[in-house]
Amino acid sequence: MSPSPLEFPSECPVKVMGRQTPEFRAKMLEIFARHPKFDATQVRERLSRDGTYVALTCTLMIDSRAELDALYGELQATGLVLFAL
Repeated sequence: MSPSPLEFPSECPVKVMGRQTPEFRAKMLEIFARHPKFDATQVRERLSRDGTYVALTCTLMIDSRAELDALYGELQATGLVLFAL
């Protein structure tokens, strides 16, 4: 694996997109809340034009590339995430 262009620790915005359902939002917030530096007041939400999809963005302090990879892996493992950035 090549070295990351990111420097750690760093504030990283994590964006997840999925269908606009109560399950999606609740599960994503549950996963973000497991992070010790999570601040629920900093979560941004944006609906698609027709309201079918939602994007949640949370900026977290991440200490390492491994921590960031684990977070993305956990989000994707739900089966609810269509895209994660």
